[in-house]
Amino acid sequence: MHASIHRFLSFFLQFGSLGLLMLAVGDDSFLFLPIGTDLLLVVLTARHHNQLALYALTAAAGSTIGIFLLDLICRKGGEKGLHRIVQPKLHNYLKRQMEKHAAIALAVACLAPPPFPFSASVAVASALQYPRPRLLGLVFFARIVRYALVGWAAIYFGRHILRVTSSTDFEWIMGGFIALCVVGSIASVVHWVRIGRS
Repeated sequence: MHASIHRFLSFFLQFGSLGLLMLAVGDDSFLFLPIGTDLLLVVLTARHHNQLALYALTAAAGSTIGIFLLDLICRKGGEKGLHRIVQPKLHNYLKRQMEKHAAIALAVACLAPPPFPFSASVAVASALQYPRPRLLGLVFFARIVRYALVGWAAIYFGRHILRVTSSTDFEWIMGGFIALCVVGSIASVVHWVRIGRS
């Protein structure tokens, strides 16, 4: 089991910034990969401090591409389609925030760590027809700030992070995390396929 976990992590790590881009696209579109991008960014930056700017830009670009894919569906479905994506209470709360201060609400969603409903915030903004160029630009720049801060923390705590990631306990935790991501991603893809068909 440890070997399979190591191979899984190595798959993205071996591609460096490209692996980070792929993971960020999946994380912020239709897959279930909570903190996956953050985790990979932390490990990469802890190993290569001088690449922080590249990693932050790459992760932000991947996140923006993922949000663009999400936006395509949510904007077309409009507010009527939100009940299949966002729970009613959360939908009503986010709608009020978007109607008052959409840019601020989106910026907070981009900067906040999980479990803040980032994708749900974007889905509501898209369904309410918030201008796409403004949405994508805001996501890109806010995510750069977020990932730069995550990377800075990785540099500051780098030695401790690398020590933890090489431990057996971390491998078991990642095994559970990977299993959760696989199950969640399958459920998410099935859910989006059903929405697309309807």
